Amino acid sequence: LAQDGASIGPALDAAEAAGIPVIGYDRLIEDPRAFYLTFDNVEVGRMQAAAVFAEQPEGNYVFIKGSPTDPNSDFLRGGQQEVLQAAIDSGAITVVGEAYTDGWQPSNAQRNMEQILTQTNNEVDAVVASNDGTAGGVVAALASQGMDGIPVSGQDGDHAALNRVALGTQTVSVWKDSRELGRNAGEIAVALAGGAMMSDVMGAAEFTSPGGVTVTSMLLAPQPITQDNLNLVLEAGWIEKDVLCQGVSGLAVCE
Repeated sequence: LAQDGASIGPALDAAEAAGIPVIGYDRLIEDPRAFYLTFDNVEVGRMQAAAVFAEQPEGNYVFIKGSPTDPNSDFLRGGQQEVLQAAIDSGAITVVGEAYTDGWQPSNAQRNMEQILTQTNNEVDAVVASNDGTAGGVVAALASQGMDGIPVSGQDGDHAALNRVALGTQTVSVWKDSRELGRNAGEIAVALAGGAMMSDVMGAAEFTSPGGVTVTSMLLAPQPITQDNLNLVLEAGWIEKDVLCQGVSGLAVCE
């Protein structure tokens, strides 16, 4: 899980010299020597934008992006743009703020959102936040201005975020079941350690990185979670009902 994929080259060199396979776990390493395993982050971005757009098809939008050192941030933003570009081009949506979030830290996301609210005199209708941590910071900033409840996206299926979805202060959390990520990582590791070529791993496909590097990859399918399908995370044992439904009233899944 490379904190900085650009700085990991010497470690890859050492692994290669020792004949040890490398898996880029959930973060891209732009090097063909590393197998890239992640969820389809462009699709996550599409799902985030689609859920927010369904609730708010026009008005002033803010994009709170992830860390500038994580390639996933731009994959997500690209998927969001695909869904929203036509409405932006038509003038139905106006982008009034956009900011990266250093380290994906909720406190940084909250600070960015507070600054945008100040700059726009609170004239914000929807926020496309790139994960649940940044969404938490966004919702805190909105709540301080009495604006909680406007559409906000996220991802990861964090327990706090799923509770916000149930409460109605977050529109969607795109769920990437980390158990599935871990299981596939283990299976890939066993195959590669046993001598399999990366291209022979079941489900492997080529992926072209933003820098034009072709790597072997496996992209898993995410699942958007809204108030309409919160039962999925309950039935999967991802979250307990008392945690999901804390402070919630009038929602069928919590009764």
